[in-house]
Amino acid sequence: MIRICQLFISPGHNFVGHHGQPPGTNPLVPMSEVECVAGRGLRGDRYFEREENHKGQITFFSLEVFEALRQEMNLPDAQPQATRRNAFTRGADLNALIGQEFEVQGVRFFGVEESSPCDWMNLAVGPGAREWLKGRGGLRARILTDGVLRRDG
Repeated sequence: MIRICQLFISPGHNFVGHHGQPPGTNPLVPMSEVECVAGRGLRGDRYFEREENHKGQITFFSLEVFEALRQEMNLPDAQPQATRRNAFTRGADLNALIGQEFEVQGVRFFGVEESSPCDWMNLAVGPGAREWLKGRGGLRARILTDGVLRRDG
């Protein structure tokens, strides 16, 4: 069972479209719940209604992976939200969901692809983070049914 431990949205991009420039300053807003809108994304997030069938309507990231990153890369102060993902999970192999339909808290999703770490990851998370995260950077998914995700406890 996939547990949702943290949820975030952001009204704007800090890294997309900023190549060769400093990152943006749009905050990542912690949420106790987020509204998932089928085919459109998370209401209030920067990717909401970006384009039809956008592959990253929601991004999931494993807290188990993030904890291993902090330990192995000696980044004790790194925070999960620095990855700019939406839903931080426990209890799931996210890569196993690529190409699969799955359900979390009654909302259906389709796992599209790995949420590959971008060039900014070393700045946002810490030195070496991008290389370390290759193959385990999270999951981009499409939202198939409307619903609400809530933090589990």
